Amino acid sequence: MSNTSVTWWGHSTVWLADSGSTLLTDPVLTDRLAHLRRAAGPTPRLPGEPDAILLSHLHADHFHLASLRAVPGKPLLIMPRGAADFAAKALGPPAASRIVELAPGEQAAVGPVKVRAVPAAHDGGRGPWSRERALAVGFVVEGAARTWFAGDTGLFDSMSELGPIDLALIPVGGWGPTLGSHGHLDATTGAEALRRSQAGWAVPVHYGTFWPIGLNRVRQHMFREPGIRFAEEAARVAPDAQVRVLAHGETLTINPIGHVA
Repeated sequence: MSNTSVTWWGHSTVWLADSGSTLLTDPVLTDRLAHLRRAAGPTPRLPGEPDAILLSHLHADHFHLASLRAVPGKPLLIMPRGAADFAAKALGPPAASRIVELAPGEQAAVGPVKVRAVPAAHDGGRGPWSRERALAVGFVVEGAARTWFAGDTGLFDSMSELGPIDLALIPVGGWGPTLGSHGHLDATTGAEALRRSQAGWAVPVHYGTFWPIGLNRVRQHMFREPGIRFAEEAARVAPDAQVRVLAHGETLTINPIGHVA
């Protein structure tokens, strides 16, 4: 069987390769996003044209229109139920023909890989300035391995029904000096999500990449430390799981039974 690999490009942007299919999650490929700048890691360098892009919700740091326009090729755009109208208007007719909407429990095929939408406890709207609304979801990708991309989420009751998972991509931080507990995970609750999902491997994401301009000296521990703290908490509450804290642009490859290849 083929191996599964993930390359973390910062924030929630991950290149996932499984069974010959390639998927890109919540791409932010620029060094500036409104009031945020890329404060660590290189500008993402995609290795090719993805077969599909997984979009977890409409927030601009996950559904980034400039980055979606910059992705090469003609990938499927797999997004939450309710997001298609916004995406079609923003990206135009060529992109509209590639949109696939999924509600939790629904799935789509990307070559030999199945992508299933799963719940997420997070506000799915575009933002307080916008009337655009859609669900927020995560995705379980089933190929040689079962990979859970959580998107943005807090803990939710049915999280334990996701498992067992081979690889979990778990958000453990944010992009500023404050992080509300509602709809988000931190290092401690991220470790609990790892325990509930029964994942063999985990990679922390959604931290240590973007930071507000002018606040580079404010609460830097919230920028630098979430990945390491997550690994420490995971060792305590989910000791059977393996955690790899990736550097920006670094790749983890596992085989289908969860060992490093």
